[in-house]
Amino acid sequence: MILLDTHILVWWVSGAQPLTSAMRKAIDAQLDGGRILVSSISAWEIAMLVAHGRIGLSMDVDRWLATVEQIEAVRFIPVDNEIGVKSCQLPGEFHKDPADRIIVATARQFAAPLLTADERILAYPHVQTICSG
Repeated sequence: MILLDTHILVWWVSGAQPLTSAMRKAIDAQLDGGRILVSSISAWEIAMLVAHGRIGLSMDVDRWLATVEQIEAVRFIPVDNEIGVKSCQLPGEFHKDPADRIIVATARQFAAPLLTADERILAYPHVQTICSG
């Protein structure tokens, strides 16, 4: 089981940015019978990025997300009360971006390595990450 940060999900599905070999290997290992988790906050982030013209998708955001949900290994994780609260109680020092906090709390809740290229998350010692090749 792995969790994808928002940008990694977009890069993987769209092929817009190459993934590191470690990321590609982690995703490929989950595609056959494993679990690729995505926080529902990523759906919000993607919709916001599209609405503000920061990214373009090959189809409208609703269809794009529905297509992603059809990938058998992918499971969107709702932001429930427990994850919401834990995002405010992360140990140590972590930045204030709410989406990043929710994604990190989700990774910790499921004890899943987080695939990310976000330097601030990679520097946070209280979550397991996969980045470099």
